[in-house]
Amino acid sequence: MGRIAVIGAGMGAMAAAARLAVAGHRVAVYERAETYGGAVRRFERDGFAFDTGPGLLTLPAVWRDLFIKTGKEPLEDCAELVQVDPSTRHLFADGTEAAVPNASRAGVVAALDKALGGGAGGRWGDFLVRAREAWDRTRRPLLEEPLWPDWPVLAEREPYPAVPHKRLLRTRRAATLAEIGAWELRDARLTALLESHALAHGLDPRVTPASAAVLPYMEHAFGTWYVRGGMRELARAVYERCLARKVEFHFGIEVTGVLEKDGRAVGVELAEGTSRATGTDGGLVAEADQVIAGVRPARLRELTRHRLDDDGDVRPDTGARPRRFTVLLALRGPREAGAVHRTIVHAPDRTAELDSLTSSSAAPVRPTVTVLRPDDPALRPDGEHESVVLSAVVAPDAGRDLPERREALAEELVTAAEAVIPGLRERILWRETEDAGSGEVSAPSLAAGDGRFLHPANTTRLPGLYRAGGWSHPGGGLPHAGMSGALVAGLIVEGPEFRGSR
Repeated sequence: MGRIAVIGAGMGAMAAAARLAVAGHRVAVYERAETYGGAVRRFERDGFAFDTGPGLLTLPAVWRDLFIKTGKEPLEDCAELVQVDPSTRHLFADGTEAAVPNASRAGVVAALDKALGGGAGGRWGDFLVRAREAWDRTRRPLLEEPLWPDWPVLAEREPYPAVPHKRLLRTRRAATLAEIGAWELRDARLTALLESHALAHGLDPRVTPASAAVLPYMEHAFGTWYVRGGMRELARAVYERCLARKVEFHFGIEVTGVLEKDGRAVGVELAEGTSRATGTDGGLVAEADQVIAGVRPARLRELTRHRLDDDGDVRPDTGARPRRFTVLLALRGPREAGAVHRTIVHAPDRTAELDSLTSSSAAPVRPTVTVLRPDDPALRPDGEHESVVLSAVVAPDAGRDLPERREALAEELVTAAEAVIPGLRERILWRETEDAGSGEVSAPSLAAGDGRFLHPANTTRLPGLYRAGGWSHPGGGLPHAGMSGALVAGLIVEGPEFRGSR
């Protein structure tokens, strides 16, 4: 079988590496950082530990499938998955709140009716039915199959169904998430609940296609899960599965280019040597029959000397995107009984928050803040302390360069969290701020929207070079990264005729 060179040790790249190793390929991964996992990172200090990337998992079947296909040990033997219930507690701008049960439509309807009144639960339940229709129409082409060669069909067709309008005596089709909120949910709090799923991926619901209704549907249908010991444990389990399948990892090694010969990729250039690299006039190289790049499109174009500039990318990498800003809190005192794992504190001014995603201002805007309080002894020094993660999606440069702006933004997040954690400020031992990886957020691929919400295909115009991870099809998020690895492995093993597993 062939030699595979993988650029980067992110989750999608490792998923591809494990599958290809099982298929008999010799796989070597080159990662410029000193560890694996990409944005699935951990910060540790004084006995406290924090996830600085994804805090929860949806669609765990993607990772269960990886472990089934790559060995006898199932995922649950390598990492402990726990359903989070309630899935989320929402604190709305008007002071009302609602706790949304995990993976129960009847439970969600009842909870929202009780918390918000006015038939709110029924309207949300009806929305979930329509969201399921959008999911059924897009699941295979946008998650389980390589990107169609005729992808413009996906870009042009809105899969979210039209809704009958009794007063107008006709149907009306929402084009954006914001229109779903205004026309169908008709409650600012339900709209905030809906839009929080888009905001978590750095998307402005005013321009995000209605097909993004699949994002809350995924949580509802497949549940919200936590990995005991922190989400980093999932990355560890995948890394160890790769090692067990004889994947080679080279950390602290910078890939400086993709080698090309006779019109195809034949290896990678390295800034530093490894035991398998050989010296040539062009520097250190690692030869390969196929190359997988787990990097964002702009970086890949640099590695290929811009030979992919006109590769037909459906979502050009146009520069900085909203980023996830994180505050890590080490608290004295135990987590109180009945505390919820995840609480979302919605922004007091929706319009100001959405406007701020693309244009930072000197005075920070209070964003929607996610508060994660896992009840996990592995993340705290003892039962008399608690580790908490606060996060928000903000403008690309918000608080990034100026310490005073970064501190002001951190204060906004802590102020929001005071509504969630009793006596918060008095409990803080110390706090740190973090950006997950580059901090930039990559959203899952979405239909409609003229193709602006699709990602580059897993294949490239350079034969032998493939893309994997959250910056390629089917987009960002742990389930989608895992599927990108499965798609790349299928394309290499079965060839361009591969159409996904059924």
